[in-house]
Amino acid sequence: MSKKTVSNSQVIMHELVLPNETNAHGNIFGGKVMYYMDMCAAMSAYKHARKSVVTASVDRLNFLAPAKMGDIIIFRSSVNYTSKSSMEVGVRIESENPLTGKIKHTASAYLTFVALNDNNKPTSIEPIITESDNDIRRYNSGKERYEIRKERLKEMTK
Repeated sequence: MSKKTVSNSQVIMHELVLPNETNAHGNIFGGKVMYYMDMCAAMSAYKHARKSVVTASVDRLNFLAPAKMGDIIIFRSSVNYTSKSSMEVGVRIESENPLTGKIKHTASAYLTFVALNDNNKPTSIEPIITESDNDIRRYNSGKERYEIRKERLKEMTK
């Protein structure tokens, strides 16, 4: 059984931006970025929970710079925060021009995943173990966002 540290939940994924994934301006479709982002974040959630997981929410997805056809798009994810059965996964997306090596911060987002048991019901997960000051900062920020999401959900289900 692996330790439940932030570093053990890290995933780095690379994709090449192909012509059929771009719009008329040569930029990757936002929906394609979201697809890859969800896949990368899900792998971090699986690595932490070691159980089936589902995406519960995506928030604060900010597109900062376009990834162009021919760029290498890089997805980095790890678990920021855990509660009883859910976890927040942060994803940072960068694009690299393979000819120049220039890297741009393309997008960032936070996704919430819920671990499921064999009956597809939420099940408990172990807490994340922070190892660095950056892990602690991200954990505390994730906890604040968790509380905000909980309140938002209460408002939506009234």
